[in-house]
Parts: sequence; structure tokens; C-alpha cells
Amino acid sequence: MSVTLFDKILDRSQIISGKDLETRYHHIWHMDQPLNAMCLLMPASTQEVSSIMKICFKNDLPVVVHGGLTNLVGSTETTGNEVVISTERLNKIEEIDSSSRTMTVQSGVILEHVHDAAASVDLLFPLNFGARGSAQIGGVISTNAGGLRVLKYGMTRQLILGIEAVTADGTIISSMKKIIKDNSAYDIKQLFIGSEGTLGIVTKAILKLEEAPSSRNAAYIGFNHYDNVVSFLKYIDAHLAGKLSGFELIWRNSYEQMTSVSHAVRPPLPYDYNYYVLIEALGSHPQNDHAEFQILLEKALEKEQILDAVMAQSPSDVEWFFRIREDVNNLVDFMKHDQHFDISLPIPLIGDYIGDRYESLAQIEGVEQIYAFGHVADGNIHFMIGKTHLGLDLKKEIDHCIYDGLKEIGGSVSAEHGIGTHKKDYLNLCRTPEEIILMKSLKSSMDPKGLLNPGKIF
Repeated sequence: MSVTLFDKILDRSQIISGKDLETRYHHIWHMDQPLNAMCLLMPASTQEVSSIMKICFKNDLPVVVHGGLTNLVGSTETTGNEVVISTERLNKIEEIDSSSRTMTVQSGVILEHVHDAAASVDLLFPLNFGARGSAQIGGVISTNAGGLRVLKYGMTRQLILGIEAVTADGTIISSMKKIIKDNSAYDIKQLFIGSEGTLGIVTKAILKLEEAPSSRNAAYIGFNHYDNVVSFLKYIDAHLAGKLSGFELIWRNSYEQMTSVSHAVRPPLPYDYNYYVLIEALGSHPQNDHAEFQILLEKALEKEQILDAVMAQSPSDVEWFFRIREDVNNLVDFMKHDQHFDISLPIPLIGDYIGDRYESLAQIEGVEQIYAFGHVADGNIHFMIGKTHLGLDLKKEIDHCIYDGLKEIGGSVSAEHGIGTHKKDYLNLCRTPEEIILMKSLKSSMDPKGLLNPGKIF
């Protein structure tokens, strides 16, 4: 199909095809692999996206949407015959309404730019994770991203008030309201949040902002027993009275690698413990909050709830603490090939489940490194596995090892990254047959030709 179909609605500078596609790629970690697609289009408005989709619908052209390309489940992969729509020119912050505490943005706006814009008016968009410098809001919404502050503020789903999206046939669905309460029948925007671009293309959103905190305290804490991690979570959350915003757990070998000499990131605590917890508290009274934070840690030490702790004494310390947790390249850099997981399971069961997986993975030929860490307060643990080769049999053996047992304990194969292509075979472990039938019914109703992100999820 000729790309001249799109010349009628887009400027030639908005269309990339042929040899020029070699300058593009499907994932930020695979920049050495040229994009394999029919063409790439860069619309600059919702109306242009609508016009593109009308042409694609009429001509049965499959469509894959590219945002920041930081996904980890193959959601942006292509096979060669797709029209790729990049949201990079949908990059405007249209409005910041301080009174409503909202921000209206196009879907190509980078998350870190949202943070900066909110901070400029003393507000906070609380969603935060390591890829914030690349991830775009459209991708954040389509995957229902989580991150480091879900404990206090919830997933993306809780932070979106309004959405504008384009469906498979080019229809524009606009539900752009700044109100928190709208109980007028079905909440249509929720269909697009977490649907990985399979039900529609998000082009615009209204984000829910919070008042910016004036204090931020953080600490690393050492434990030898997982039960103590859980009891400390209950203790610190209860006594901080709503201020606890982050509770990150790092297994010892992961912590050692994250702070290795080769990365020039010094460890806040010595390598003496089995578990390391990074906590964050956001408040509004800097001196009082710091003192309260310190007293709570001291009492926990006196009661032997924790073995060791070190507090951040400055904003630069806080950044150092979080850089250790967020920079996963410190783990990937020494892997020949890497495989990533983001599972979810009940908090009390995490210690034993992950411990068993460490032992099982170590027995698999071809596995070289095993690292675990995660947002334990919301039950989300990440695994990063280093392996000797990319063989399908090895991948499946590792998958089976990580996922086997989740169904029985009410867990999930995906806590925040979605399903994409990489987890399709395991959707039945965390969704009932009836749920999957309903999902497929929604897909066929909203995308009867199966053009939007084909082959993903199902």
C-alpha cells in the first residue's frame, strides 16, 4: 500500500518511509535494530490522528503506536506491514489549572516535563519511575504505569481525570473533564487506561495534580528476615500518618551490584544484611517531619525491629538514595542477555516466593545473574535475569520458573508493565476464562477489524 495515502492529510515532514526508516527503532534498548514497518507518521493533533485512522480503517492497515519506547513487554514491536504512529509531535502542555489542580497535556509529553511544569506552580504530579526522562504520557496511560509512589497516590488510573482518544475507525472520543466525581454511567476513559493501545489511541489527557510537599525524607534500612520487613512497613506507615510515599525492597545481591565500585555509587549501608528497604516520606513541615522521621527510626532500632538505618541529610542524599534504586542499568550492564519480570503477589508471601525462585533459577543452565527488587508495599516485585543466550527454550524455562505458583496465591504476571506480546501465553494465570472472553468481546466491539496494536495481549 502506498504511503501517498497520507500525503493528503500530513505534511511530507510528518511521514517517514523506505530507507529513512533505518533511523528509527521499536525500543529504546534496541536502537541498533532499524524499525521494520510500512511507514511512520508523526501527527501533531487529535484531528490528524483521526484522519490517519480513517484511512487505515478503510484500507485495512494495522497500526502500532510509538511513544517513548520504554515498554518491557513487546508492546511496540512491529512485523513490517504496520503503519506506525509516533506521538512525538503531540508534545504540548496545553494548560495548568492551579485552582483545579489539573494539567491538560497531549499524549507525547514526556513525564519529566510534566513533573517540571507542575513544580513551577508548586504542584506535584506524583507518578514517578526511572524512565521518566523518556516515557510519554500516552504510553504511561496505555500501560497504567505504576512506579515508586503507588503506595500513597495509586497507579496511573487514579491520576487521570479526563481522556481524549481516537478509536479504530477514526472516531474521536473526548471526555475531557476536570472533575473528580462523575458517576454518570460508564467511565469510558477507563477503557483506554491500561489497554496497551488495543482499544484506541490516547491523544490528550487531564492529569490530577497534588499540592507540592515541602519536605522529603528518605532512609535505607537493613533487615535479615522478611517478616521484619512486613512488620516495619505496618509500623512506619501507621506512625507517619499518611506521609509514607515509598517503600522499596532490594535483595542483598541486587543492592551489592547496584552499589558496586564499577558504577561509582557508594552504598549507604554496608553489605551485612539480607534485605535493604528504601523509604520515602513527603510532608509539609520540614523541621518537624525530619525530626519525626528520625525519632521513628531510632525507636525501631531500640525495639530491634530493624538492624541498621541511615537517613538522608540533604536533598542530594535523597537523590543518591533513589539513584541506586532507579538505575537498573547497573544490573543490565554486566548481562550478556537480559530478561525482565514485574510480578505482583500478596505482601506476606513475597519473602518465601522470591527466595524459592532464587533457588530454582540458579539450577537452570544458562542463567548467569538473578536480581530482585521492587515496590513491596504494593506487592510488586521486579526480577532481572542475566542469561547466556536468547534461546526460546531457555526463555520459556525462566518464564515458567517465575510464573509457576502465582495463580494459586492470587498473584499476577504483570504488576505494571502490561501483557504485550511477551506475556500472552500467561494471561490465563491471572485472569479467568470469563474475564478473557469479556476482554476479547470489548476488543472486537471497539476494533472489529483488529487493526490496533494487533497481536498484543491476546
